[in-house]
Amino acid sequence: MDLTLNHVSHRYSDMPVVDDISLHIPAGEILCVIGPSGCGKSTLLRLIGGLEQPTSGEILQIGEPPVGCLNPLTYVFQDFALLPWRTVRANVSLVLEDHGIRRAERNRIIDDVLARTRLSDFGDALPKQLSGGMKQRVAIARALAVNPAVMLLDEPLSALDAQTRELLMEDLVGLWERQKFTGVYVTHNLAEAVRLGHRIAVLSRRPGRVRELIKIDIPLKDRHMAHPELEAIQTRLWDLMREEATAADRELQHV
Repeated sequence: MDLTLNHVSHRYSDMPVVDDISLHIPAGEILCVIGPSGCGKSTLLRLIGGLEQPTSGEILQIGEPPVGCLNPLTYVFQDFALLPWRTVRANVSLVLEDHGIRRAERNRIIDDVLARTRLSDFGDALPKQLSGGMKQRVAIARALAVNPAVMLLDEPLSALDAQTRELLMEDLVGLWERQKFTGVYVTHNLAEAVRLGHRIAVLSRRPGRVRELIKIDIPLKDRHMAHPELEAIQTRLWDLMREEATAADRELQHV
């Protein structure tokens, strides 16, 4: 399923948050969105997911979702959003329970996504028994259980340590290689954007506008941070972010 944003703007009361954003995200592409704090990254994700309606412009879902899709759009959040009284299996089952799926089929789906996220041995564990990285894998398994057309990821690795982030980035690449989902991935971490994004949208300071759209042609499975092209892209991203942060500081000094 493709996503198309046509001149999308949004404001809260008299405060503009995102302004005139137009993007096309083809099926099977991961678009990473970066920008300075407060530039509207998470707001943009909520607009794409339908949690809020844009003040102006339109967001279109184009094409058919995959066979067996129970929910075209699904979220993965920074804070895992797991129910502490439910086991891993029961947390994943939650998104399936209102779809009229027979128990045997529901168990098959749960077994499949737990295997894909390397959680098969932890189905009966409670969230309090899991590390942060494992909790996030449960959240990813839950998202995969509905076979979404589009995954919306809102800084999903930001609460984790560096080593765990690296492992989960490898997991996400492996999942995408097996089933090429469309993804919109919001992050403030430039290394994550360069590792996971087929394209990277750099937003300006608030109100967020697309300042630059950077395409990376290196296959996800072949990326490593010692690659000179990726190092150059990350340097370019940092230059853009630093320019926006500096401009924002200058504006504050003149208020």
